[in-house]
Amino acid sequence: MGTIHRVGIIMNGVTGRMGKNQHLLRSIVPIIKQGGVKISATETIMPDPVLVGRNAEKLAELAKESGISKFSTDVDALLADPQYTVYFDAQTTDRRVEAVMKAIAAGKHIYCEKPPATNTEEALGLYRAAKAAGVKNGVVQDKLWLPGLLKLQALRDQGFFGRILSVRGEFGYWVFEGDRKPAQRPSWNYRKEDGGGIIIDMLCHWRYVLDNCFGEVKAVSCLGATHIPKRWDEKGKPYACTADDAAYATFALAGGIVAHFNSAWTVRVRRDDLLTMQVDGTEGSAIAGLRKCWTQSYDKTPRPTWNPDVDSPLNFYSDWDEVPGGDYDNAFKIQWEMYLKHIVKDEPFRWSLLEGAKGVQLADLGIASWQKRAWVDVPALKV
Repeated sequence: MGTIHRVGIIMNGVTGRMGKNQHLLRSIVPIIKQGGVKISATETIMPDPVLVGRNAEKLAELAKESGISKFSTDVDALLADPQYTVYFDAQTTDRRVEAVMKAIAAGKHIYCEKPPATNTEEALGLYRAAKAAGVKNGVVQDKLWLPGLLKLQALRDQGFFGRILSVRGEFGYWVFEGDRKPAQRPSWNYRKEDGGGIIIDMLCHWRYVLDNCFGEVKAVSCLGATHIPKRWDEKGKPYACTADDAAYATFALAGGIVAHFNSAWTVRVRRDDLLTMQVDGTEGSAIAGLRKCWTQSYDKTPRPTWNPDVDSPLNFYSDWDEVPGGDYDNAFKIQWEMYLKHIVKDEPFRWSLLEGAKGVQLADLGIASWQKRAWVDVPALKV
């Protein structure tokens, strides 16, 4: 039969949207169904999860849906159980620090959603505590394994762009207010006191995307906005929005690259995908969505003439070539498999709580930039 390494995982927060869909149903359950993570022909890692939340009824329904029979509302009892060596947290951000600190104190290895905290000092505190305790730790950085971004990274590695000049990102969609049509996101996202806000959410993503794919972020200029001041919660009750729902941010990267990302839950989509990223270089450009990617080489770049008095004779979509597809797995599942290999076989895993703290730092500095109406430098974190 070979060696099977069973890894007990406390999965806290799996009744929420991200915990349930991306981490449980699209990652851990498929890993179990595929027979675990294969290390070799004779060695396999098999996740052994227990579902954790505050609502026993929801957990029972989720256990039935997922086929994972074990569930509990008693986190403390599970932290004291030696069969569970990993603690995973997908709760709301404002609950994460206390829960992860308790798991570190119990000697559990840590894996958690981003952001790991709502401010830089608390995020750094988690990393320092994990390092002092000698536990392995990681933070979700899922967008690095999206098919579209994997194609961009491959083009970069091939030298397709020449010298990269700029990166432009457009992210977002219209989130309904909750009165005339149901909202697609939870109400806490729009309350700052509950850890909400698009800056803390999305600038954490843009930090690891930019750092890993294009160049270290050196400075930020950010303008936030609360465009929709009133929404309706899950019970149909109106509430005041205290968190930002849009962010317009420019980043100065190492190597002189300029990046700009618009992030909004108040935009209607007329582009290729909910997230698009365009990279322009001296030798060519590429634009990627979540799964697809298109390129335009120097030789295929058209020569337009400015004349607003007539319709353009050029079709600006026709000179782009789609990068061939491939067999891509779920981005969250890919990182879970890498993390499990790190836990069992000590394979490299650089997306630690420190990397998570860098994302929180950029969000904090983005908010500071908005408040100051000024560029803010991004210093190296002192650990």
